[in-house]
Amino acid sequence: MQQRLDMLDLATAGEGLYEFTSKVLTLVRASGIRQGLLTLHCRHTSCSLLIQENADPDVMTDLRGFFARLVPQGMGWIVHDTEGPDDMPAHIRAALTQSSLSIPIMDGVPALGRWQGIYLFEHRTRPHRRQVAVHMLGEA
Repeated sequence: MQQRLDMLDLATAGEGLYEFTSKVLTLVRASGIRQGLLTLHCRHTSCSLLIQENADPDVMTDLRGFFARLVPQGMGWIVHDTEGPDDMPAHIRAALTQSSLSIPIMDGVPALGRWQGIYLFEHRTRPHRRQVAVHMLGEA
């Protein structure tokens, strides 16, 4: 049994979904792990991780629109606004999604479906540098 721990640094240009599947594939292939488990963990509280369709960009448009309607900026009851009007809505959106993903590794690659991609979902309106911890455990 072997394991590997890496850190991915991802730059965002503001609110949106940022696919980083290819970066994960590169790390998994370099690890030499053929069968095992991949865990991704986002080290922030105002963005999240998603596995989502990567074939039709309308999916990303609709997801952004859904969350903008579900948790809009400018909700009058918000108390936490120290970092701006987008901060607390970003925390709520992150709470409704995921900060970690677990994906099996099969034959040396993540066992994603044909149209699945791995995304960082940035909930803040301004650019950020984000870190995702990548842990792999398995057998060569």
